[in-house]
Amino acid sequence: MNAQSTLADRLYEAALVPELWTETCERLAIEAGSSTASIFTVDASGNHRYVTTPNIADLFAKFVASDLRLQNPRPARAMQASPFSFVRTSDILTPEEMQGDIIAREFLKPHGIDWEAGWAFQEPTGHVIVITLMRKAGLDNFSHAQIAKLNHLKPDLARAAYMASRLAFNEARSMTETLSMLGLPAAVIGDGGQMLASNPELEALSPRIRTGAGDKILLESPGARALLDEAIERYKAQAVPTVQSVPVISRDELPPLILHLLPIRRAARDIFSRSMAVLSVTQVGQVGPPDMRVLCGLFDLTPAEAKVARGIAMAHTPEMVAASLNISLETARSHLKRIMQKTGTTRQAELVLLLSGLNAPGVGQGGR
Repeated sequence: MNAQSTLADRLYEAALVPELWTETCERLAIEAGSSTASIFTVDASGNHRYVTTPNIADLFAKFVASDLRLQNPRPARAMQASPFSFVRTSDILTPEEMQGDIIAREFLKPHGIDWEAGWAFQEPTGHVIVITLMRKAGLDNFSHAQIAKLNHLKPDLARAAYMASRLAFNEARSMTETLSMLGLPAAVIGDGGQMLASNPELEALSPRIRTGAGDKILLESPGARALLDEAIERYKAQAVPTVQSVPVISRDELPPLILHLLPIRRAARDIFSRSMAVLSVTQVGQVGPPDMRVLCGLFDLTPAEAKVARGIAMAHTPEMVAASLNISLETARSHLKRIMQKTGTTRQAELVLLLSGLNAPGVGQGGR
C-alpha cells in the first residue's frame, strides 16, 4: 500500500473518528512536503473551528480568537480565482497585497512562516471549508509539483469533509428522534445558538416554544427567554451557564415546563460538528412534594440544596427549613439563594410554584 492510499484511508477514518484529524493533518503535511497542515471551517458569522498539526496549534488558537480573522482575504479570493484546485497565496494576492497583508504580518511572519498554499470550498450548509498548508522561512515556496500532488489528493479530502459534515448533521436528527422514543420534546442547538433539528413533540408545544428568524429559539415567557438566551450565549463562549434548567411558567392553566440544556461533549478537534447542546423539555407534575433525585438532576442542586428546596416547595419558611434540617438560618438562606440562581427564579413564591408537584414518573409522593 503506497503512502497516498494510506493517507486517503486515514482521511475517511477521520471523518468517522474525529480524534484522528490531528494525526491525519500530520500525515498530510508530510505527503505535501509542508511544515504544517490545517483544516478549518468558517460559518456565516465568521466563527472558525479547526484542526491542525501540533506545531502550529498555538498560532491557530490566537488567530481564531482575534477579530483579524475577519480580515483574511484568502478563502474568498481562492474560491473566486481557483475554485477547483489548490493555489498558492502568492498566486491570489498581488505583491503589494502580500507586502501589506495583516495576517502575514501579525501571525505568520512572527511564527516563522513564509509560504502558504490552500484550497477553499463551500459545503451545502453554507460553511466554508479551508485546507491550508504552510512552509517555514528558509524553505522555497510550494512548487508546481507539490500543488499537483495536493490536487491529486483533493477528491479524497473533499469526500472526507463532506462525509464528516453530513454525519454531524444526521447525528443532530438522530438525537431528537431518540428523545422522541423516550417521550421527551427536544431540539438540537447549533454552534450559533440556532435550532438545528427538533422532534414533533417539541413542535407541538408552539407557541410556548417556537422558532423565529434565523431558526432562533423563542419562548413565550420573556423571563424564561432571557435565561435561555443567556445560557446559550455562555455555551457559545464555551463557559458553563449559571442556569442550565429554565422554568417556563404558564399563564393559561397549562402545566409549567422546564427546559434543560445539556452540552454535547465531543472531541475538541471535531471541526465538522455543528451541535452545541441538546434542549429537552419536561412538564411539571401536578401533586406532591418534589422528589430529591428529580431536584438534583433537573437543577444540578447539591443534596443539601435539594433538601432546602424540598422544604420550600412544601411552603415552609426558611426558619422552619433550618429547624427541620438542624442547620443555621444563615446556611438555609445561603442555600435558598443558590437554589433561586440555579432555577432562574427571583421570588420565593415563584420558586414554590415551580417546584410544587415536581415528582418523578412512577415514584410515590415524597420520594427520597
